[in-house]
Amino acid sequence: MLTISLPDGSARQFDGPTTVAQVAASIGAGLAKAALAGKVDGRLVDTSFLIENDAALAIVTERDAEGLDLIRHSSAHLLAYAVKTLFPDAQVTIGPVIENGFYYDFAYKRPFTPDDLIAIEKKMGELAKQDEPVTRKVLARDAAIDYFLSIGEAYKAELIGSIPADQEVSLYTQGKFTDLCRGPHVPSTGKLKVFKLMKLAGAYWRGDSKNEMLQRIYGTAWAKKEDQEAYLHMLEEAEKRDHRKLGRQLDFFHFQEEAPGLVFWHPKGWTVWQQVEQYMRAAYQANGYLEVKAPQILDRSLWEKTGHWDNYRENMFVTESENRSYALKPMNCPGHVQIYNSGMRSYRDLPLRYGEFGQCHRNEPSGALHGIMRVRGFTQDDGHIFCTEDQIESEVTSFHPQAMAVYTDFGFADIDIKLALRPDSRIGSDEVWDKAEEALRSALRVCGVQWTELPGEGAFYGPKIEYHMKDCLGRPWQVGTMQVDFSTPARLGAEYVADDNTRKVPVMLHRAIVGSLERFIGILIEHYAGALPMWLAPVQIAVLNISEAQNEYAQNLTAQLKKLGFRVHADLRNEKITYKIREHSVQKLPYILVIGDKERDANTVAVRARGNIDLGVMSVEALVERLQHEVDSKA
Repeated sequence: MLTISLPDGSARQFDGPTTVAQVAASIGAGLAKAALAGKVDGRLVDTSFLIENDAALAIVTERDAEGLDLIRHSSAHLLAYAVKTLFPDAQVTIGPVIENGFYYDFAYKRPFTPDDLIAIEKKMGELAKQDEPVTRKVLARDAAIDYFLSIGEAYKAELIGSIPADQEVSLYTQGKFTDLCRGPHVPSTGKLKVFKLMKLAGAYWRGDSKNEMLQRIYGTAWAKKEDQEAYLHMLEEAEKRDHRKLGRQLDFFHFQEEAPGLVFWHPKGWTVWQQVEQYMRAAYQANGYLEVKAPQILDRSLWEKTGHWDNYRENMFVTESENRSYALKPMNCPGHVQIYNSGMRSYRDLPLRYGEFGQCHRNEPSGALHGIMRVRGFTQDDGHIFCTEDQIESEVTSFHPQAMAVYTDFGFADIDIKLALRPDSRIGSDEVWDKAEEALRSALRVCGVQWTELPGEGAFYGPKIEYHMKDCLGRPWQVGTMQVDFSTPARLGAEYVADDNTRKVPVMLHRAIVGSLERFIGILIEHYAGALPMWLAPVQIAVLNISEAQNEYAQNLTAQLKKLGFRVHADLRNEKITYKIREHSVQKLPYILVIGDKERDANTVAVRARGNIDLGVMSVEALVERLQHEVDSKA
């Protein structure tokens, strides 16, 4: 007898080997129809998978996260099937699942067009309705190479050629289309009901610019139509909020070819920057950080000691002078260690907290650049804490509420905590990593928060806590980090004199709250659709006169508000008041003050709030009280 244990604690017995589909059918017809795959002893498999020994089984449906990934993975294969049906000469290459969808790269003799995209999507729908079974078979590596070469799929044959000769490969077939894939897949094309092709793009074969350019088709797929509609609506909203478009419209910044990936900040944008920086500076000073400034360029030998030269070289800008090699710093930590090393430190000096608004440069691929969200030159609200092992927990637990308070003030309430663990390429022993990872887990427990662990996603020198905040569209953005590093201080010779007069190496905590200021400001622009809160807005108030008769009063009011610390612009142009109101409204100013003869004579102002909200006539005193409260409360 074969025993299958189910998630609810029950078990079912079978006379002999049985498939996932057969187990689902034994439970009920509804589950059999909904089954997309199975998890046998934690391993994701097709519904056709034959279970030959006692095992734990969970049936995967569209309600499970794995089920949605299966739908997207199988939709990528359906896309390739449709392309091969319409364009038999096209060659298929790679088609993975990505966030919210999938893509597939093709080699074809001419560029695909938007009309082609429409035709391909229509064909996908037709093939899905045929409800053809998706079947799996296994071939020896060389036999699989021969098969794909025989049908003219040279790219697939090349992929298989990189697999060791003694290994087998799996192929999946639906109708007349067979593809290389490790699987699993949905049991039939009829399971794919909700999908849409999104756009065309170029992509190099295997991501190498030395290789030929392929054509990439992006798509999205969902379990339910309403989920896809909500996603498409979110994309429409995101397009309206695109920080690149709003950055130009609001005159915040620009880019140009002479400085790819580097930002030209305009006065308004730089004002926003200064509000963020000064706020963060005050937050750090209130929590015991000493601000420092380290050089932009450091000798190669220092980067070799830290491990960056071996682990991060391709992302660094390198230069030479007088037969010495240097690199622009991609991060601030080595410079802070040099400042720490400049004097003898005692255990009594620890924890020692350094902070820097440090400008870094990373040689990001041009295709990865994205407005101010992904740039080659950026500034971090970077800090490093030198402490003893016993102080790790208290430093991490005190950092957590600091970070959460900052996110609240900037208007973000939904924060996810993640713990990124050791990557394959790393420095330091497993024992050191065990200690570092457990130190962060322990601190998070003390903080009383829930977190998700991310295996393999830590930095090469240590694990890290990540703060992911969600914007108004529900999109997550990873911003703050707290990282434990046992390796870098030792590599750079950092020491302190312990209470027993021995020399010990301090632990180094790398921490940031907003991360890259450029990226954070981009997030703020999109979160608020450019309508920044009063305390962040580059111009908070515009004072508009109706005629020249109010010029003196308008100028005096502007001077009074400026003296109180508000950012005010007086628009005394000889234009119609409706024109001036409309122009400043487009700039998303929090307040527009209109002054006519009545307001001048009564020492009042007519107040319009953002969104064309008429607040009526106020005294100057009442107005100032309202403005100050809004700034102080960060409403």
